[in-house]
Amino acid sequence: MRIAVLSQNPTLYSTQRLVEVGTARGHDVQAVDYLRCYMTISPDKPSVIYQGNPLEVDAVIPRIAALSTFYGAAVVRQLEMMGVFTVNKSIAITRSRDKLRCHQLLAGEGIGQPITSFAHSTKDIDGVIDAVGGPPLVVKLLEGTQGVGVVLAETRSAAESVISVLRLLDANILVQEYIKEAGGQDVRAFVVGERVIAAMRRIAPPGEFRANVHRGARCQLERLTPEERNIARRAVRILGLKVAGVDIIRSNRGPVVLEVNSSPGLEGIENITGVDIAAAIYELIEQALASGAPAGKIVG
Repeated sequence: MRIAVLSQNPTLYSTQRLVEVGTARGHDVQAVDYLRCYMTISPDKPSVIYQGNPLEVDAVIPRIAALSTFYGAAVVRQLEMMGVFTVNKSIAITRSRDKLRCHQLLAGEGIGQPITSFAHSTKDIDGVIDAVGGPPLVVKLLEGTQGVGVVLAETRSAAESVISVLRLLDANILVQEYIKEAGGQDVRAFVVGERVIAAMRRIAPPGEFRANVHRGARCQLERLTPEERNIARRAVRILGLKVAGVDIIRSNRGPVVLEVNSSPGLEGIENITGVDIAAAIYELIEQALASGAPAGKIVG
């Protein structure tokens, strides 16, 4: 099969692994910088052009960066129009990247998550802070990943200042309760298809509350509870994803979903767990195409 890994950087571990594993399985795999693709939108013959030639593939594995979500999702959507099988559909990618939309969809299906507040006017700051139980609290940019744009406000004055400045810059933000008992730790559950195939605990370094690998978090093998596995599978299914990392915090009221990542990194979790996640992704593609699974019409 001809398969494209949509990635801005072919030297990233995840991109290289997907190319190497797919090639070893007998597929014609290439890394494609989706920002260098352009599209011809036509009811008769929609196309994606890459490096001057039509991109003709059977399937794509989207690895869309957070700052390029709009354009990356547009490329994936165009490929869907062309009948190409996509591991994660464009609508699912945009759902997961918009934190507000993600939390609303999960809450609507009863998935536990931190108490979250959202407002437009700076006149409503007091109400927003009170809604999440007051400080300490977490302020997040609506679109972001790897812990970028996430601030812990430990006092009311700090929270008011951070929220005011970001809103004056017209940045859309979420305000969330700070779950102290998590102790700067979370669990990353890696879901492929309908299964949680790997899990690890991430432990923030001293003085840091964000348990992101890119911020120096220490990782260790973790065993999920049946409830946590069920929550991870449900969260991915609700958003319409097939491959995702689900970040779970263990709170006093049970597991809560912090984020669902549609382009989760492979390096840390493969090294910690020993699970060949790249191979599992190709098994998903191979089974889908062997069964004649349609790419599906675009929605939204």
